[in-house]
Amino acid sequence: MVSISWCLKQKHGLELVKPNSNMSESYLGMAEESITVLNKVTDSSIWSATTSYYIFYYSLYALMLKIGIKCEIHTCSIEFLEKCLSDYYEKQDIDMFKKAFSARQDLQYYANRAVDQRDIDLILRYCKTFFIKTKEIIANMSEQEIMNIRSNLKWNHYQNPHTC
Repeated sequence: MVSISWCLKQKHGLELVKPNSNMSESYLGMAEESITVLNKVTDSSIWSATTSYYIFYYSLYALMLKIGIKCEIHTCSIEFLEKCLSDYYEKQDIDMFKKAFSARQDLQYYANRAVDQRDIDLILRYCKTFFIKTKEIIANMSEQEIMNIRSNLKWNHYQNPHTC
């Protein structure tokens, strides 16, 4: 089971690094480029789901780098979103991110798993909303909020490994 505590112990898991606004902007650019590409791949369920997922992921990773969090394990990044950024995102945002992750995984790695086209269409629309919301969070997040998130990640997981 993935938890914040587990993710902090994994090689390439959650790791505190120096906050990096330049890399954050680069990932926002990657998300924006993926939005442009999305319009060209809508005939393919696999590429629609994959591109949509990466819009979610690049957006989140841009915020994580702004805060100074590095992670190469996608399930850990999603856990960080859910447990450490719940003051900034609604349950629907997190649920849609998870739905995009599952759809991409099922379509890319499990050819025999069906993914409902309605789910793909919903993910296609919602990834842009998530991107815009994340850009606003990045633009408005204060240094104190960044320090609080970093501090909570560093210390609170020892008391409760299921929260930030």
